[in-house]
Amino acid sequence: MSANIVEIDNVSFGYNGRMLHKGINMSFPKGKVVAIMGGSGSGKTTLLRLIGGQIKPSKGEVRVDGAVVHEQDREGVYQLRRKMGMLFQHGALFTDLSAFDNVAFPMRELTNLPESMIRDLVLLKLNAVGLRGAHKLMPTELSGGMARRVALARAIALDPCIVMYDEPFAGLDPISMGVICDLIRTLNDALGATSIVVSHDVKETFLIADYVYFVANGEVAAEGTPHDLMQSTLPFVHQFVHGEVDGPVPFHYPATDYRSQLLNYTDTAI
Repeated sequence: MSANIVEIDNVSFGYNGRMLHKGINMSFPKGKVVAIMGGSGSGKTTLLRLIGGQIKPSKGEVRVDGAVVHEQDREGVYQLRRKMGMLFQHGALFTDLSAFDNVAFPMRELTNLPESMIRDLVLLKLNAVGLRGAHKLMPTELSGGMARRVALARAIALDPCIVMYDEPFAGLDPISMGVICDLIRTLNDALGATSIVVSHDVKETFLIADYVYFVANGEVAAEGTPHDLMQSTLPFVHQFVHGEVDGPVPFHYPATDYRSQLLNYTDTAI
């Protein structure tokens, strides 16, 4: 049996004729924290949607626990999703539900547990993220970092074997960022889960990731441990990791020879 809980095999995908991914290969071993990094618009979040079965690849296969996701019927996809937890960008809490009810939501929807047991489990999950005492608060009463931690408690509510994080550090202050960073690593090891972290925050991601994939131009441009990638001499990786302005990633979109445009620019265009 494969040691990889998720496998992306020669996957291509695009929107409206524009290919976003071109034969991507990735594997996510059980018990590891694996990061997908790259610039904005490189298709990182789209890979999470492919894993979750929201969209289907135009070529190749995405396998979760040995099952090809796009070959499953509706019930089969739901069964696979039961193995997954998702921390959405900015948390995506239900605004009309308290912190307690947000975490209880997947338990009430997907299990037949008695309410007394749900109460104990919810408080246990909130305690794991340090917010047991905030269980009565509404999302509007939570800080950004607290809301993200409640969303994390909801993501692990059903003890998933795969937890996906979409930009978990976006918009957080340094302290909250450090708390979330530590929680991702700690909860992954405690649950024995596989964590897939989509991010462009190099420092925080490199602290917790066991392995990193860099996506650029629809392909895996580089991969390796954080230590390997910090030493990389590949121009794209070096520019991204060190936050340099000059490099293969252009400032303008789309990449264009603006010098030739200026040479052809006439007075009548002004």
